[in-house]
Amino acid sequence: MRTNYYLGRQPIFDLEQRVIGYELLYRSSDVQTTSAGTDGDTATSQVLLNSFWEMGLKKIVGEQLAFVNLTRKFITEEGLIPPASKQLVLEILEDIEIDDEVLSAVARLKAEGYVIALDDFIYHPKLQPLVRMADIIKIDILALSHQKIDEHLFALRKFPLKLLAEKVETPEEFDWCKSRGFDYYQGYFLCKPRLISGRRMPSSRINLLRIMARLQDPELDLRQLEDIISQDVRMGYRLLRYINSAAYITNNKIDSIHHAITCLGEKEIRKWASLLLLTGIDDKPEELVTTSLIRAKMCELLAANDSQLSPATAMLVGMLSTLDAMLDQPLTDLLEDIPLHEDVRQALLDGHGPYAALLEKTLAYEKGAWENIDFDDQEQTSLITIFLRAIEWADEMLAHIHGAADNSTKPRQAY
Repeated sequence: MRTNYYLGRQPIFDLEQRVIGYELLYRSSDVQTTSAGTDGDTATSQVLLNSFWEMGLKKIVGEQLAFVNLTRKFITEEGLIPPASKQLVLEILEDIEIDDEVLSAVARLKAEGYVIALDDFIYHPKLQPLVRMADIIKIDILALSHQKIDEHLFALRKFPLKLLAEKVETPEEFDWCKSRGFDYYQGYFLCKPRLISGRRMPSSRINLLRIMARLQDPELDLRQLEDIISQDVRMGYRLLRYINSAAYITNNKIDSIHHAITCLGEKEIRKWASLLLLTGIDDKPEELVTTSLIRAKMCELLAANDSQLSPATAMLVGMLSTLDAMLDQPLTDLLEDIPLHEDVRQALLDGHGPYAALLEKTLAYEKGAWENIDFDDQEQTSLITIFLRAIEWADEMLAHIHGAADNSTKPRQAY
């Protein structure tokens, strides 16, 4: 009998908040036995086997780096790791005893062309032989005081390596780490709003919020819906381009917003227009947009397993869960101006209602906190498939959105 598992990823950013790689996360779907911690060798083995051979690394990380945790066994025994590639980064865990056997094995891996990272690193002079072989050192900023972090950085800057700040949870922590000269950053700071007291929201975002509110207004008739989308030329063009692409199956070419509403229905058009509106924000890192799309798709796919739930409503919940980070305003304030269905509002603000569980499961998967959620048997077998489909769909959406933007100067048909 095949064991089910969860495989996730956590993004790693550069100074410009561009993704340079993902740390791969693994847990057996048997939550009862893994809540106290999965056996390290099993976890490493499954991550490597599943990501490299069963699924294909490209499906999980695209062209980016893949950071994989290694236990002592995987470091010291030859033949357990796939051949070195430009994408694979081997993370040496902090609880491994650094002795001559490990140092010799790391030197061998380094000579074979692997990129070496030290995870949750605590500096000590006796570790210098290992540090000299490292390409990247990861420092847990929550485990050390600011003073200790500065001391670590002072000691490590003499070596030709990159410094990575991990567990960066807020924009303010990112700013502090950036001021200290870290090269890379890992954590969920992108998904938190940058709140500044007294700052007024830019007019472009106020207009976006107004359009979003109108799109969700249940009193809006079809003609008004058509007018709203047609007045935003970029959104209308992207909507038509995506709907007519191979990514969205339709029987006939759709050549106007009116035609799109007629063929696909009011709910579908509202959903896609809202989605494209959010992904059109230009001054946010692309990974935040990617996160929004993955959450939206995961919620939609999870809802498809429950006949009592609306996949379109579930997608809206996932999509709006990043609205505060997108617009840098508290979600409670933003949702006051949008006439949402009560189920959507409860899921986003209170964690209650039929859609709250979908969002909770999606967020748990995003963070690799699978032990905190009681997944049923059907979801255990399908969740990895849903996650990979959501990643694939998000990448596909971004490709079409970028394609529409690249062609935005070409002549357009009137809506």
